[in-house]
Amino acid sequence: MEYIAHKDGERIQTVKEHLYGTAELAGSFAERFGKKEWGYCCGMLHDLGKYSKEFQRKIQNDTSERVDHSTAGAKICNEKGGYYSILSYCIAGHHAGLPDYGNTAIGNSLCGRCKKKICDFENYKNEIQVPLIHTNPIVFEPTKNLDFSLSVFVRMLYSCLVDADFLDTESFMKNENTGRVSGETMEVLEKKLEKHIASWLSNNELESINGRRTEILRHCIEMGKQEKGIYRLTVPTGGGKTIASLAFALRHAVKHQMDRIIYVIPYTSIIEQNSQVFREILGAENILENHCNVEYRDSEEFYPMQLASENWDKPIVVTTNVQFFESLFGNKSSKCRKIHNIANSVVIFDEAQMLPMDYLRPCVSVLQELVDNYASSIVLCTATQPALEMFFSSKDKMIELCPRMEEQFRFFERVTYEKIGKITQDELIMRMQGNQRTLCIVNTKRAAQELYKKLQGEGENNIYHLSTNMYPKHRKRILNMIRERLKNKEKCIVISTSLVEAGVDLDFDIVYRQIAGMDSMIQAAGRCNRNGEKDVADSKVYIFDFIDEKKVTNQKLQIETTEFVLQDYEKVDDLIGISDYFKRLYHYRGASLDKKNIMGEFKQMRFNFSKVAKEFKLIEENTKMIFITKEPKAEELLNELKIKGASRERLREAGQYCVQVYGDERTENSLFDKLYSNGMIRPISEDMQDFYELVSQKQYSDKWGLDFSVDDMLMM
Repeated sequence: MEYIAHKDGERIQTVKEHLYGTAELAGSFAERFGKKEWGYCCGMLHDLGKYSKEFQRKIQNDTSERVDHSTAGAKICNEKGGYYSILSYCIAGHHAGLPDYGNTAIGNSLCGRCKKKICDFENYKNEIQVPLIHTNPIVFEPTKNLDFSLSVFVRMLYSCLVDADFLDTESFMKNENTGRVSGETMEVLEKKLEKHIASWLSNNELESINGRRTEILRHCIEMGKQEKGIYRLTVPTGGGKTIASLAFALRHAVKHQMDRIIYVIPYTSIIEQNSQVFREILGAENILENHCNVEYRDSEEFYPMQLASENWDKPIVVTTNVQFFESLFGNKSSKCRKIHNIANSVVIFDEAQMLPMDYLRPCVSVLQELVDNYASSIVLCTATQPALEMFFSSKDKMIELCPRMEEQFRFFERVTYEKIGKITQDELIMRMQGNQRTLCIVNTKRAAQELYKKLQGEGENNIYHLSTNMYPKHRKRILNMIRERLKNKEKCIVISTSLVEAGVDLDFDIVYRQIAGMDSMIQAAGRCNRNGEKDVADSKVYIFDFIDEKKVTNQKLQIETTEFVLQDYEKVDDLIGISDYFKRLYHYRGASLDKKNIMGEFKQMRFNFSKVAKEFKLIEENTKMIFITKEPKAEELLNELKIKGASRERLREAGQYCVQVYGDERTENSLFDKLYSNGMIRPISEDMQDFYELVSQKQYSDKWGLDFSVDDMLMM
């Protein structure tokens, strides 16, 4: 008898063919981190339940009957015990997602699944033998959290399994014409970069900006020959860290036969800039941009990229902190499928100080695992290097890639900081009046709106507002207007929140920054005299605070830590002071560096994968999207959402016309609560939770976005 796994018309794939095909693929993926036999065994056992009479009846008759075929292999592994029980998580969850361990015989937990009564699948013994496993899952070290290490191993195996399962099935269903294109080799990409930078490397003039950039670049290339491990690239603004980090990564990947380079970036604005640079140098076919703002539609041109986004099968992947870490701590196959391709990669964190503070311990712990057990190297890039060495293993000393680091920061110094203490909004406005090209960054969207309106009321012209209370398309339009005025050396005063501090290429004469975290203030300073055309003494960054302003809860600790540090260090951008700031901040945060106790959910092989996936959210879910229909395209999209429903593509496009607000109906005096209770917003449809349309168009200004002054608007 032939046992069928998949059918495509008259064509069939037998269960045996599918199990062997999946096992070979999963084994080859796991081989990258030295665990081929584990991947092979996982693949061989995952669909044993398809040997049941019930499943064969279902597939031969093309019925919709539900037959559990995932639990069978998990039961086999659980009964064998020992390390085989690790595989039971992967096999039980290869469709529904990695389960929690549980402690009862009911439900979808691993315990419930393994005690569940399922269809007889004993016929597998006629065709399949359970492969033997001879090796340990990880290297056991007494200083490490072995439970956490094993949980990461389960995730990696799970990723190998689900990707292999998808690929083998896809190959059969498409008769091997999958349309997948993996991209060029690291050796070819390194040659392309060498050609691009060849003329730069001839520059030995160390007293010029380009000469210093070349010195950093050349040193990064040389350091690429070093052993795998944890690296830092601490480069001042303007030091050329994007190309320098790429040069290190390519040389490192070629030296160690690594598979890909993964750039992890906090802001989509930086992703778009860096991705474009990489495409120009290395070719668009080699660059996968994978984040919430990019969609590879089902066209022939983008089809290979759409496929590659499923499992990161490209040599250069550019993604976000959210996508990277939520995949590593996720439990669904769609999230986890890609993570085995992080193994044997160079992983570069741009703006490393933006690693998520609420989840810092689990994030650093998983990075340590990637280095220790999955053949990867980590590079932390930033001008404000966080003091993360205290969280990494003592045996892995961080290696600095920037040559003569302190000297480079002195050379690239472009601004003079001045602390002006506590002032009123009116005093700040007086200081800015008459200025030509000035940026003022405040800590809250409310303060930005208030300040902008007062400045406008004083008769100031050519002033602009930027905050996330403006929908993305609106912000981009305003940014283009600002760039044009700055380029033409015209008057331009900008009132903004912190969104301009990274990834926004603006160059002002003067910057005012309300006191914040040290890294934020230094990032803000990077918008002053950015191109180094003016004297340092004349390029002022004024640090201030507002009199009697209540500190925002989620910024309070950073601000207080900054105030303490500034008492001990004369210069705001002192490198030792920056390190001291982070050390103090981490000390004060204590247990809240793992605020959801993620690490505590992995104990004694009782792993709670499903629970962790729900808890580990870098962007908290108590947010509401408010759709602004100021533009014809937005109105068209809104009608489509109401009539046709919320497809992923429509929601992604709609995001360009939405403002995200925090809070919920139960939060008194929140902006959302005021808008909702006064009938200014309404749900788009019953099926779209947390998605509202703005019905009071007066509440959105073309100058400052969604207005906080709800009470004032009601009186108009």
